Amino acid sequence: MSRTRSLIAATGATAAVIGTTIMGASGLASASATPAVTRVAGSAVPFTSHARATGTVAAGQKLSVQVWLRPQVAAAEGFAGAVSTPGSTSFHHYLSPAAYATRFGAPAGEAAKVGSWLRSSGFSSVKASPLRSYVRATGTASVIDTAFRTTLRRYRATGKVNAGPYQLRANSTAISVPSSLAGSVLGVTGLDNAAPRLPLQRPGAAAIGKPTPRPSAGAQPKSAPCSYYYGEHVATGLPKQFGTTSFPTDNCGYSGTQLRKAYGASTAATGSGQTVALVELGLTQDMFLTLKDYAKKNGLAAPAPSRYSELSLGQGSACGDPFYIEEQLDVEASYAMSPGANQLVVGGDSCNQGDFGLQGLFNADLAVLGTGGQPLASIASNSWGSGSEEQAPYITSIEHAILVQAAAEGVGMYFSSGDGSGVYEPASDPYAISVGGTTLGIGKGGTRLFETGWSDGLSLLSHRSWIFLGENGAAGGGPSLIWAEPAYQDSVVPAALATPPGNRGGTVRSVPDISANADPFTGFAVGYLTFHNKSGKPPTYSQFPIGGTSESAPLVAGMVAASQQGQPAAFGFVNPALYQLAGTSALNDTLPLTSSSPAAYRGVACSPHDCGLWGLLTFDDQNRNMFGYTGQVTLPGYDNMSGVGTPAGQAFIAGLRSIEG
Repeated sequence: MSRTRSLIAATGATAAVIGTTIMGASGLASASATPAVTRVAGSAVPFTSHARATGTVAAGQKLSVQVWLRPQVAAAEGFAGAVSTPGSTSFHHYLSPAAYATRFGAPAGEAAKVGSWLRSSGFSSVKASPLRSYVRATGTASVIDTAFRTTLRRYRATGKVNAGPYQLRANSTAISVPSSLAGSVLGVTGLDNAAPRLPLQRPGAAAIGKPTPRPSAGAQPKSAPCSYYYGEHVATGLPKQFGTTSFPTDNCGYSGTQLRKAYGASTAATGSGQTVALVELGLTQDMFLTLKDYAKKNGLAAPAPSRYSELSLGQGSACGDPFYIEEQLDVEASYAMSPGANQLVVGGDSCNQGDFGLQGLFNADLAVLGTGGQPLASIASNSWGSGSEEQAPYITSIEHAILVQAAAEGVGMYFSSGDGSGVYEPASDPYAISVGGTTLGIGKGGTRLFETGWSDGLSLLSHRSWIFLGENGAAGGGPSLIWAEPAYQDSVVPAALATPPGNRGGTVRSVPDISANADPFTGFAVGYLTFHNKSGKPPTYSQFPIGGTSESAPLVAGMVAASQQGQPAAFGFVNPALYQLAGTSALNDTLPLTSSSPAAYRGVACSPHDCGLWGLLTFDDQNRNMFGYTGQVTLPGYDNMSGVGTPAGQAFIAGLRSIEG
């Protein structure tokens, strides 16, 4: 029904495992004895409690699993907080990847014990990752079932839980490991292949669980084309809303030049000397060629081949490219805001051999963090989420360990906050830089007309009146169910937004932290290539509008790269600095739309050509009677739609530099 693409794809990326084969038994019980076992806390997969099992995974199917080792997270948190907090004596004194592993990683002896047990259980190719984040091993389903005291089952996929093109599978119960190893194991990945959330939408009228009204009978309003700037075209003769029968038409997709002007990106601060990593699944064919075409079409400087590189992990794109549109959006959006930065596109394994899903994404982020003297990038944009905060707790623990390591190494991890009301991981983790979304009106010449928190209400035309259906996309955000309020949010987040749900005491983490344009109806014109392999014709370049916090995350990452240009140290985990900038001219305050706002700013009309039916998308539309409402709100100052606001050009750059420099 709408124009941006809904790409809910499973993801994965097999990290290159360079470690040595684990040797030695290190005190395990003899094979003839039956060792005591302990359940791994939080290892049950939530969807298996209500999803329908359709059978068991074939006994001979081989999967590569990773047993994640428990690092010294509490001690690492203290270090990561100190190196990220302005004024601390440790500020910006980051650790190298190798030094982090030595100081806070799992001991080599623990990796050896886990590896020995896996080998004795029938697994092959048992190796520790270079810095002992996990021990990787390959085994058949029958070996896995026996070793972990569970059964791998196949499940019927749903719209919310699926494995993309593959049969959904998971461990049917919590897993167990020998009690002698229980204290060493953080969790095990590769057993289930549920697709992570990919915040990249084609907003759909029927996606909210209510029936779609029939089209109006009789005369239809006169069709109007989409607009290349806000208000370029107006649809007239519509049913009255907000006192008017005319509304601007939906956006054809803003160009990179328009977004640079709206956010005040300067020609001097281009991110030169910085590296932005973009975490994907697979690698898009001829991505650099697409970027060249995009830059030419959108009035940006031509990209330099020397500043663009790709890292393919595992089997790469051998089984397809599920991030096809996502990767092009990420690369183009980050380039628009920092055209002088180095871009590293990390393409993960797209094959269903254990890495299809979160295991592969975790490995891709670890690849960015590096294994030797320094990380591969100081900024990493992640346009994916693992699920709600009710996900399996071991997943949350693994994500937290990776994010703490990133902060200690000086790597900023930017995560999309989600494309619907609610709080999602890993964006809600206190060490993630959670990027929310806005609705942005850019006028003729690049003028910034208005900006509000992204939450669209959808009405469809039926029998000459608007029928309101409810939420049709919103920036993820709200109070956390599991994380306490971090120090950097104290005194900035209003008490009402840091109040925990239920009867939990104390204040809690609120998300997001910062934001940028994400509304699909004021979205981004993503460029892509269509290949005509059978005809032998050269690929053709096209653009279409897209949105979601998959857009806002790389936009913000690009602006921070521009801010880091020429600075003595990477900014790393920037949340402490961002919250110091709250309420200053460094940030655009995203303001609520009210009855006193111009009617033209309160929504757009979408014609049948773009949306299938006549639709009215009303902006900043949240209320307690609305399907999907979770208490989010746009407010002056900090709010849980857009965080502290959006980057305000040179003032943002200067503000960050004054704190971080």
